[in-house]
Amino acid sequence: MNRFFLKMFMSVNSFLIHISKGRLGGKLGTQTILIIHYVGRKTGKKYKVPIAYFKADNAYFVIASNWGKEKNAAWYNHLKHEPNVTVEVNGEMLPVRSREAVGKEYDTLWGVAVSRHPDYLHYKEMTARHIPIVVFECKAPEFCF
Repeated sequence: MNRFFLKMFMSVNSFLIHISKGRLGGKLGTQTILIIHYVGRKTGKKYKVPIAYFKADNAYFVIASNWGKEKNAAWYNHLKHEPNVTVEVNGEMLPVRSREAVGKEYDTLWGVAVSRHPDYLHYKEMTARHIPIVVFECKAPEFCF
């Protein structure tokens, strides 16, 4: 996919999701979309990244597939550096701490993701790298999920 087009699409989609509280752009096909809000680790610039998410056991999680590319997505690298971010789900801003799923949790969440969106299996075939799964844990559980 053309890098310019992808950046433009993500920017417009983030805007639509934000102003419509998820009613526009919050669902693409069978995928539901949240927005990760984070600050760049080198630039200090604020970023918003729309990404498909899943919900399991009162947690949101995302697949850092980067469409099967050989490198991890920039947002994933930022979360490794600074795990405290905000996710926007249906207009709600939720302060969360991100962490990477490992072991049995990874296997379980991967199964949930591919059962709902089998394209992740194709992405896994396209790359030699491990495809991370990022879990968002709510900092204020009484306001989340």
